[in-house]
Amino acid sequence: MSPSREEISVVAETSADLAAREALLDDAMGPKRKTKSSEKLRRGRRPSEGLAFFARDASGGLAGTVRLWDVTLGDGGPALLLGPLAVDPSLKSAGIGSALMRHAIAEAARLGHAAILLVGDESYYGRFGFSAARTGALAMPGPYERHRLLALELVEGALDGAEGTLKASGRKLKAQAPILAREA
Repeated sequence: MSPSREEISVVAETSADLAAREALLDDAMGPKRKTKSSEKLRRGRRPSEGLAFFARDASGGLAGTVRLWDVTLGDGGPALLLGPLAVDPSLKSAGIGSALMRHAIAEAARLGHAAILLVGDESYYGRFGFSAARTGALAMPGPYERHRLLALELVEGALDGAEGTLKASGRKLKAQAPILAREA
């Protein structure tokens, strides 16, 4: 039986759950998830400060995930790129994706961000206010379906005059020090 919306809580992502998050993304999105154009903007970067969330079920298990990433609109101003949004395949249609979306949008607005972009189906993301109406002069790096580049203005006019290819602008991941073999 799927959990009810009341049994799901949306919380800030923690480093303790990163392996479970990767496993959930593999299950929900498959092996090609790392080849998408959106991934080019995320690779080697950290999510935007305070904008990475997990959905947990009543037992504390990971039910879903969403992150937002700092990007630059071509040569213009800053925005966020949402994704990936993923829900445990066994929990689809339980409202978890919607809860994650509402929480992520509210937090982005609370933190003062002006616009969120994503690549996805308008039939799903339209219910949250996303559309392709303001993205015609914007592009993703690499292949993507133009009609799937969607945006939501959190501040009216934030996308006025926005054009060009999105660029990663978020904090870079720290390089890990190489592990040296210990002498016996």
